[in-house]
Amino acid sequence: MSLLARVLTWWNGQTLNTSVWTRLYGEKVGEDDQGNIYYQSNGGKRRWVIYNGESEASRVGPDWHGWLHFTYDEPPTWAPLEHRQWEKPHRENETGTVEAYRPASSLYRAEPLPRRDYDAWQPE
Repeated sequence: MSLLARVLTWWNGQTLNTSVWTRLYGEKVGEDDQGNIYYQSNGGKRRWVIYNGESEASRVGPDWHGWLHFTYDEPPTWAPLEHRQWEKPHRENETGTVEAYRPASSLYRAEPLPRRDYDAWQPE
């Protein structure tokens, strides 16, 4: 990535300032399955994530989200959370993509189902 893009953009990875701050004050505490890297400051008062690719907050799983917001003292790499059998794996927000949820009556659904809860108005 060009130097100008790193200085001016934040949505495609870390900026130059974030890179310098992380190098000077950051301590790597872990990485998730998407390649996002998590850091904390030397005293543990600040916590942040460097995204692997586009900066999209919904890509952070619930375990890491809890750690980033100081709900948990230790990161999931040091003290993994117990997951229930019925829990589904984390998925990022898919709104606006092909994978987005489409209800049965949606016009955007590949095979829309007819709605039967109302009668469409027909002009005379």
